[in-house]
Amino acid sequence: MRRLWLIFAQAVTISVAALFVVNTLKPEWLRCTAARPPAVTVIEAAAPAPGAGVSTYAEAARQALPAVVHIYTRQAAKVPNHPLMNDPLFRRFFGTPERNGLGSGVIASPQGFVLTNNHVIDGADEIEVVLNDGRKFDVRLVGRDPDTDLAVLKLDADAVLPAISFAPVDSLAVGDVVLAIGNPFGIGQTVTMGIASALGRHHLGMSAFENYIQTDAAINRGNSGGALVDSAGRLVGINTLIYSTGSGESALGIGFAIPVSIARSVLEQIIAHGEVVRGWIGVEMREITPEAAASFDLPANGGVLIYSVLNGSPASQGGIMPGDVLVAIDGENIQAPGRLLDSIAALPPGQTVAFRLLRARKEIELKITVGRRPTPDARR
Repeated sequence: MRRLWLIFAQAVTISVAALFVVNTLKPEWLRCTAARPPAVTVIEAAAPAPGAGVSTYAEAARQALPAVVHIYTRQAAKVPNHPLMNDPLFRRFFGTPERNGLGSGVIASPQGFVLTNNHVIDGADEIEVVLNDGRKFDVRLVGRDPDTDLAVLKLDADAVLPAISFAPVDSLAVGDVVLAIGNPFGIGQTVTMGIASALGRHHLGMSAFENYIQTDAAINRGNSGGALVDSAGRLVGINTLIYSTGSGESALGIGFAIPVSIARSVLEQIIAHGEVVRGWIGVEMREITPEAAASFDLPANGGVLIYSVLNGSPASQGGIMPGDVLVAIDGENIQAPGRLLDSIAALPPGQTVAFRLLRARKEIELKITVGRRPTPDARR
């Protein structure tokens, strides 16, 4: 027994000595595998304080979804005249060729007025509107404005309808979160999220008056006429188009919406008058680039070059000539063609306005009686 105890004591002494040596020379050997630090260091964020951020846009969607409608259109297709098309039996079995359209709209008032794109309903023989809850309504066309690609419909409903709330004008800023709501490809009500990528986009060649919101929220066929809303569910724009190259290739993440300021103005004018009335003087204008200023001895510090004047137009009758540089209207300085177009369009037809111009570097002032801008249909 004494021998066993001696062996045990020696073993313990040797182990303690070995442990001391290893702990002194190679301490990492003694670390437990479970206690080793992870291979990658991560930073764990503290729990956000109440109301310190937005993790869901469900409330914004809940506010806006009931006011966004599906629009289905039908249009008889134009086919060559053929004797068989007059045969009732032939039409019974083969039907009449027709084109079906798809789009979206926004209930803009509890009385049932609906904003949508003009290209959604243009040429349609039948228009059907379906609400998010499945209710279907007959509609009538109140009016349309091809110059902004907007149209107003009226739902035939006895009950008060869910109307969207309008955001204040100029409340949207680049970088704000936006939601696009519509019926892409007819699959049903869909919400996509993005940001306002840019404001005031123009020179896209899609309509006469362009002041688009650019967004990377997904917009597809069927979204046209639907709502672009902010994080509070308020209407900031009407989804209108996606960017496409000349080869027909569509760009991802580049969509455009008509801002609520334009949409509201067109809505109110169409409801009041059945159309949008704009001022017009009958000129074609060009921006003065540095190259043009140097080549034609034009001022490079503002103004718009009058490129051509329509014969018999208010501008022609008032004395405006090609080559003039328009610098102000009624005291308002003009810096770009788009601004000039908007300024003239806002003038009431029949009003006489002072136009300040430069002709051969000399300033002149002419009184022009504003005319009424012809509609696109009348210009064809």
